[in-house]
Amino acid sequence: MHSNKRHVTLAVFVLVLLGLTVAGYKHFVLGFPLIPGESAKIWDIEARIHFRGENGPVDASLAMPEPGETFSILDTMYVAPGYGFRTVERDGIERAEWTRREAVGKQSIYYKIKIQNSLPVAPLPSRQQPDKEDSQEPVFYTQTLEGAYKLAADSLIERAKASSSDEQSLTSLLIQSLNETGELAEAKLLSDLLASRTGAGRYTQTDLVIRLLQDAALPTRKVRGVLLEEARRNQPLVEMVEVYADGRWNMFHPETGEEGQPDNFLPWQRGGTSLLDVAGGHDSRITFSSISRSVPLEELAVTEGRKAQAALVDFSLYALPIEEQNAYRYILLVPIGTLIVVLMRILVGLKTSGTFMPVLISLAFMQTKLVPGLVIFLTIIAIGLWIRFVLSRLNLLLVARISSVVIVVVGIMAAMSILSYKLGIQQAMSVTFFPMIILAWTIERMSILWEEEGPRDVFVSGGGSLLVAILSYFAMTNPFIEHLTFNFPELMLVILGITLLLGQYTGYRLLELKRFRPLVEGH
Repeated sequence: MHSNKRHVTLAVFVLVLLGLTVAGYKHFVLGFPLIPGESAKIWDIEARIHFRGENGPVDASLAMPEPGETFSILDTMYVAPGYGFRTVERDGIERAEWTRREAVGKQSIYYKIKIQNSLPVAPLPSRQQPDKEDSQEPVFYTQTLEGAYKLAADSLIERAKASSSDEQSLTSLLIQSLNETGELAEAKLLSDLLASRTGAGRYTQTDLVIRLLQDAALPTRKVRGVLLEEARRNQPLVEMVEVYADGRWNMFHPETGEEGQPDNFLPWQRGGTSLLDVAGGHDSRITFSSISRSVPLEELAVTEGRKAQAALVDFSLYALPIEEQNAYRYILLVPIGTLIVVLMRILVGLKTSGTFMPVLISLAFMQTKLVPGLVIFLTIIAIGLWIRFVLSRLNLLLVARISSVVIVVVGIMAAMSILSYKLGIQQAMSVTFFPMIILAWTIERMSILWEEEGPRDVFVSGGGSLLVAILSYFAMTNPFIEHLTFNFPELMLVILGITLLLGQYTGYRLLELKRFRPLVEGH
């Protein structure tokens, strides 16, 4: 006896642990959501390359994005008719390269990526790993500031150093002081430098910030990326500044000095490497467009799991055809109904007509809705009982009697469907979802119970069956439970473990407490 209990307890522990472990892996590693309706924002970014071919071989090379740990690249594609495509690595940077034997006139190449922010699973590795990123050397300019500009820069640097405590605060203060053109003469002088140069020798705000930071002996590099904004077209890259401090690169806004990478900033190209190189063409330029859309998290998890060839996705219900998936959305709810039956019969002590007939009735309620289903069910049972009492006077054998009841039930269902169609009652037309064999057996059992025990027991068992069916209906139509049963079918192991545990219960049921109360009070 005690040995059996230990075996059952061990089995329950293994089943619950296995079910929760697999479900936890699918949620925390594969990214399956626990809450229904959760969605993720996906960004589609398109880089459009334009140039004019020179009637000869063409080689166009584009630096591939470097999202780091903030973003994950879900998919990449390109559209370039007549061009060959490959990825190459140059100076530690991965680049997309398009080649063609001969190109003349206007040429267009489209490079598209799909990304998500903070994806739980990243099947595709980042283009630039953190250790590789931190090992990159900062860019140093060969030209330096001279004359009055040099003196103004040194003055701003000394002022910022005196007011800072580390490299990060020094960077922020230096950028802020550079933008105080109305208060600091040095900042005003350096700002004039931005407008004084033209063409290739022109400074940008980012270039000037990098010059000052490098004069302050801070390893610095430029970062260019895309601002993820809804429905943006033909936008250029936005520039940021990164400073190496405390063993990592820290990003700063070149105009405000704010530290940290903006949430909507996708780094595309770092350092002094070129963004776009075109050999065999001229007048080259590149523009970027972005658009977002919401995707259900379970759909995203399935897509990425298939790319990563995760076994729990390849051998999941999502691998079945759509028709079978829809069928299992209902089949996997049956264990929920059986658990409620076990709870109500073992712990509460409720009587039902048949052991799991209420589960099948609740499945029918899911198709007919609760109130119409109750009306249809009670109508069929009432008419069937009356027919059964008529047949009992004919002294038929059991098989013939049950077959006759089945035929009558089918006739009642067909008549109700036709009548409801003529009356325009759409809900009653779903009567066909009721299991006619179960209805026939229910009518037979109730009639026998009526003859042997009386109508009271019939109403008690019938009422118990309806109560359990209603409770099962509410549990099985709960969106949260529907979501868990389909996306985490391994939780059936947990339900199995709980059922085995309840199977060992031999104590009083709730409805028995009232019956044995006099014994307790007398004691």
